[in-house]
Amino acid sequence: MAKTEVILTQPIVGLGAESDQVKVAAGYARNYLFPMGMAVPLTHANKRRLEVLRQRRADREAHEFNTMSELGKSITKLTCLLKVKTGDDGKAFGSVTSGAIADELKHQFDILLDKRKIHLEHPIKALGEFDIELRLHPEVKASLKVKVESSNPLPTPPAEPETKPGEKAEGQKPEAQKREKRSFRHGAQTKAEAKSDTAAAPTKPRPERRPRPAPKAEKTS
Repeated sequence: MAKTEVILTQPIVGLGAESDQVKVAAGYARNYLFPMGMAVPLTHANKRRLEVLRQRRADREAHEFNTMSELGKSITKLTCLLKVKTGDDGKAFGSVTSGAIADELKHQFDILLDKRKIHLEHPIKALGEFDIELRLHPEVKASLKVKVESSNPLPTPPAEPETKPGEKAEGQKPEAQKREKRSFRHGAQTKAEAKSDTAAAPTKPRPERRPRPAPKAEKTS
């Protein structure tokens, strides 16, 4: 395939920035780059434009750096809220991707950000708060707080029943419950034994009362 050298007049992803001299397929240059004004042929006349293109590139990169630096300072103060559907066990259906975060930034804060600048090692598949790294510029990085919540209400745990006097508190340790049972049984047994001993003890007979002697009769003269 025939190649030709061109001078880029605009930045092209994967190819270069303005003022770069690159080799491309002749048909690609002829049918796309030249008609779109994104490149010019590498000739002595066009080489004179290099200084202008380099200055334009420096101005653009400085503007991008300043813009991304300001965005990075403000975006670290924000919390991006995302809603996901969850099951009865609280687990999320699906996952949160960098594209979904970019959409919510546009919807909630009117911030246009390329999803490729949102660095996610893996899609988010759980509820909670996450700090997401943003690569806004080769020299500018920032952090965005993302909060993932359930879009449907989570099931509430059943209320614990009130513990009545005399009842064991729920959650009491098994060992404590065993000790309490043994203590109760021992107390009941002691009371029963005491009652049995009282019933079995012999009662002392009362002493018999002797009859009083009859009074003596008085002698008559």
